[in-house]
Formats: sequence, structure tokens, C-alpha cells
Amino acid sequence: MKAAVYDRTGGPEVLRYAEVPDPELRPGGVIIAVEAVGVQGGDLLHRQSGEIPSAPHIVGYQAAGAVREVGERVEGLAVGQQVVATMFAGSHAELVSVPVASVWPLPDGLSVQDAAAVPIEFATAHDCLFEFGHLRGAGRETVLVQAGAGGVGLAAIQLAKAAGATVLATASSDERLERLRDYGLDHPINYATGDVVREVMAITEGRGVDLVVDPVGGRVLESSVAALAYRGRISWVGRAGREEAAPDVWPLMTKNGTITGVFLGLEMMMQPDRVHALVAELLQRVAGGELRVAIDRTFPLADAAEAHRYIESRQAFGRVLLIP
Repeated sequence: MKAAVYDRTGGPEVLRYAEVPDPELRPGGVIIAVEAVGVQGGDLLHRQSGEIPSAPHIVGYQAAGAVREVGERVEGLAVGQQVVATMFAGSHAELVSVPVASVWPLPDGLSVQDAAAVPIEFATAHDCLFEFGHLRGAGRETVLVQAGAGGVGLAAIQLAKAAGATVLATASSDERLERLRDYGLDHPINYATGDVVREVMAITEGRGVDLVVDPVGGRVLESSVAALAYRGRISWVGRAGREEAAPDVWPLMTKNGTITGVFLGLEMMMQPDRVHALVAELLQRVAGGELRVAIDRTFPLADAAEAHRYIESRQAFGRVLLIP
């Protein structure tokens, strides 16, 4: 099969398109013929500095396509069935081998491309808001979503709005922010031209927000702390800013606030039944039109390096897909 691989970590240029052995079908698992790869922020971070268990390495956490082979002890999945799956590595390829516990059949009405942008980003956003963020809806709370135009950000805006929260979000351009209004954004904040904390305080009349979803970290996390209300909560879900310096979170003490780290991959290991049911529900909500996926661009799998480079340019609105 063909795959986007690398032998050393680094920038997008380390990716190359190569012929590699087909993955092995395992008992309790399936082989999926990949039709769309949802490139995750974690894919970029892993390519940049993650461990390489063997070379050449195939990066990637999420893909959708059709079941090609079904292993022993697998029930409920058939050859040809369209599915989406998550994995610890291997999505940037024509074929991927995954355990059945990490596979979801596509509901009627959900396209393969949309499905490739649902499980990780929507379940992460849901956990940030509800499982760990303890969001109370019915219009009682305010939520700030940092980097609202990203995959997790777009999901968080929609989920928070659907729960009745007042939603603030940041993005780097007025054009992106205007587009976010269609997904439920109430108050846009351009972090490139304005002071995020000052604008949050103006919008909330000096109170601050109840909950922040922060996939960026670094100095942005410091602004998330500063934007909190008394006893506010932060769901910190990544370091998309790729800053090495540790953020100063001491001001959190002055508000009796809390920061909770959210890592969906570990939750999938520790609470697999809960997460599997959650993703199935979210797929149904997208298929039914209650939630929407935003696909910014698609790239051929052979151009994986260009896709990674484009995402790192911070131009994307929503998800970027690779198409084998």
C-alpha cells in the first residue's frame, strides 16, 4: 500500500510518499480501506517531536472508509460497510488495521469525509465542556473557546450553544469570526487585533467567563486564566501554540479557579465504553444536521507534507482532509 511516512521527526518536509507493507489483520479487528483522513493537531505534534516506534513511521489518529477485511471474533461489521475509526498511529495510509472497539459504523446520511472529522474533535470538545468542564446550560453560563476556527473549537462552539450557554470565541481574522456566527458564536474576539482579556471583561461586564476551552496553551493559557470569573474552570486540551516555555498559572489562585487537563486518548483507554457511546451519539447528531462539520480543504495523500504545512500556517477553518 501507499502511505505518507517519515524516518525522523521534524517539519512537514520529513514526510514522504512511499510503498510500505499492508497492515496485518488481527483477531478482534478490521482492515479499513481509507477514503478520508482527518488530520489532527496531534498528528502534527507527533510528526514534529513524537516518538518513532519503528521507521518508516505512519502518523495519524483518525480515518474513515470501507471495511475491507473482518477478523475473528468481530460482530456487527461487514466487508464493504462504511466506518470511521481512531487509532494511535497509521491513518496517513491507504489501509489501516484497528480493533473493533475503535470503529463506528456511519449513520445514514453521514458522508465519509464528514465522518473523518468527527470522533476526536467532537468528543474532545464534549468532554471539555461537560465531562470535565461541568458546563451548566440553560443560559446560565458563559464559555470562551480559544482558537474557535479549529476542529475542536468549532465543535465546542456548537455544543456549548446547543446546551444554552453564551459563547465567546477567538480567531485571527474578522472573516473567520463572522463565519463562526453561523455555528453559534455570540461574541467574536479577534486576538490578532484586540486584547482578548479586555474584550472578555467588557462583554461580561467585568465578571469573566465561567468556562474556557483552551487547545493552545502557552501564553494563550495565561490569557484564559485572566479571562476567568471567580471559581471559573479551564479545560486545557493541547498546546497548538507549540510554545516550550511553561505558562504562568499562578493568577488562577487569586480566583479559586481550576484547570483540568483533557486527553481523549487516555479516556478512550480508561473509559472505553463511555467514549464509544459518546462518539456514536455525536455521529448521529452530525448525521441528523444538529451539529455540522467544516471541511476547509482536501489534499491527496501524496501531498501530506503540503497539508501539514497548510495547517501549520493557521489558515484553515475547520478540518483538513487527506484523500488516498
